[in-house]
This record gives sequence, structure tokens and C-alpha cells, in this order.
Amino acid sequence: MEQKYIDRIIEMAWEDRTPFEAIKIQFDYAEADVIKLMRRTLKRSSFNLWRKRVNSGVSQKHLKKRNSEISRFKCTRQKTISMNKISKR
Repeated sequence: MEQKYIDRIIEMAWEDRTPFEAIKIQFDYAEADVIKLMRRTLKRSSFNLWRKRVNSGVSQKHLKKRNSEISRFKCTRQKTISMNKISKR
């Protein structure tokens, strides 16, 4: 996989409000694949902080933990999936 896609998966994994299901839809990476990628790519201390945050109540990385009123994966200001860059205003 290209580095720019790997970078984007890591970025999405760090975001609290981006669920693993969104990563699966966009990049065909399941939660276990994301965890392996993060473990392989990040420093151990960074990985441990990320896992602690994902497993805490703060993160909404799992759809079943999300508020049922949230029905979208992305910010309304984001472009369609083309690398998820916010459009210029």
C-alpha cells in the first residue's frame, strides 16, 4: 500500500470521532489490521497511548459506543473521499 494511504489510515486512527468502520469502508482495513499497522509504525509509547485512548470512554472508535444521533463518518466541511482534505474557502 502506498505511503500516503498508510499516513491517512494512521491519521484517521488517531482521530477520536472516526470509527474503525470508516477506515474499513475507505481502505478495506479492519480494526485488527489498523492495530497491527499502528503497532508496526508508531513508537511503543505512542502506540500504548493510542490503545489506552481507544479503549477509554473518551474515544468513539467503535460505532456501538457512539451516540446514535451521529450518522456520518466525516465532517460536513470535508470533500468526498479524495484524501479527505478540507476544501479551500
